[in-house]
Amino acid sequence: MTYAITTQELTKKFGNFTAVDRLTLKIKPGEICGFLGPNGAGKTTAIRMLCGILQPTAGTATVLGYDLLKESETIKRHIGYMSQKFSLYEDLSIKENLNFYAGLYSLPRKERKNQIAAMLALVQLTSREKELVGNLSSGWKQRVALGCALISQPALIFLDEPTSGVSPTSRRAFFNLIQQLANTGVTVIVTTHFMDEAERCNQIVFISDGQLLALDSPDNLKTRMIEGFMVELEVPQAMEWLEDLEKQPYVKECTLHGSLLHVLLHGPAQMEELAKYTGVGPRPIRPTLEDVFITLAKRKRKQVVE
Repeated sequence: MTYAITTQELTKKFGNFTAVDRLTLKIKPGEICGFLGPNGAGKTTAIRMLCGILQPTAGTATVLGYDLLKESETIKRHIGYMSQKFSLYEDLSIKENLNFYAGLYSLPRKERKNQIAAMLALVQLTSREKELVGNLSSGWKQRVALGCALISQPALIFLDEPTSGVSPTSRRAFFNLIQQLANTGVTVIVTTHFMDEAERCNQIVFISDGQLLALDSPDNLKTRMIEGFMVELEVPQAMEWLEDLEKQPYVKECTLHGSLLHVLLHGPAQMEELAKYTGVGPRPIRPTLEDVFITLAKRKRKQVVE
């Protein structure tokens, strides 16, 4: 199989600080792959390397079949990139921004009119093409930025926290657009902090402290990464129960989720024991991606300590 992206021991250091540490992965064409991790995990640095913007310190990679170390300029011509800051000209109209980016990507003039029209239709802004970008809400600016990143019809697009700072409604609408793209065969790499967005990805890359913790589908991560029986517990002052519950022999892990506790038991037989101890009936639940991420992060911390 020809992969959209492959990396082998890809590493980036800034002085003595390792931002990305021996990243090895493969991403198939036409997939939505979510890069998930805390701030400073190395997600943006990894993407900037794959875009050919940052030179790797060590390791190798291919992007759309091109060698990252030898053909970075060719890679740049075949990909789209959208940063969380959008990089739009607010004193230009929506259509003028699209035309400007078409020029940057050297789109032939005879193709520009049709391609700009196609992008306006994709992001649902055809009727507003003459509006100044500066007058748009963050959600609509986000759509314009996506259209600009796609103006050259790339086979692969990188979206670096594209939904940061926009409303939940705009986030959902934007991810619908991303899924439309993937359905046409475009490979989408998206960094996100939002678990509901991660759930809609085909593959999840979990990164922490620059290291790959897991790469799999959301469903596989939830079924394979957490060993035990997960229950939800609603108790008063949930925070105060955390340390105490984790000391119980039948509890593997206990984490706080809002006002609720997620408790990982060895098996369903321990539910009665937990209920007696807390005075509250636990509810069986399926682990979430947040549970997976917390579990992976805890495992990594234990490895560092050991």
